[in-house]
Amino acid sequence: MRHGFCSVVYEAAYFANKSNNASLGAIFIMQTDRKGNDERQPVILYADDDAICLEIGEKFLQKLGYKVLVALDGREAIEVFSNNQSEVNLVILDMRMPHNGGTAFFQLKKISDNVKVLIASGYAKDEQIEEMMKQGCSGFIQKPFSINALSQKIMNILND
Repeated sequence: MRHGFCSVVYEAAYFANKSNNASLGAIFIMQTDRKGNDERQPVILYADDDAICLEIGEKFLQKLGYKVLVALDGREAIEVFSNNQSEVNLVILDMRMPHNGGTAFFQLKKISDNVKVLIASGYAKDEQIEEMMKQGCSGFIQKPFSINALSQKIMNILND
């Protein structure tokens, strides 16, 4: 089965689905100087319905020093969060996936009003995302995003 193609532009690997020209996401590769320490690693739950983006995104976040839990859709994200809510510091939800990020966001907020959620989408910010922001969503990042933008969003949310 053909998922698409990969082209490297500067520090970024962009994935696109050739059949409908839709961007599936962007994963950025970098080296870090982060050394192991005694502090607990922040835990990020990363949900994306594209298995390739999910796998590479998980490795990317691990490179940045985070412990990563993964989910393939909104329903699985809710289940993983429910089972690990005391450990999860941030949830990154792909907006357009089965049992989508929007539905999952509101269910996550019912489980824990304090949950920090970053919505990721290949589409521009719309009314649904604006409503989620009003209801306590921690941020939005549009795909494809730069490594600096994602790192900064995560740090801003975790330090808030």
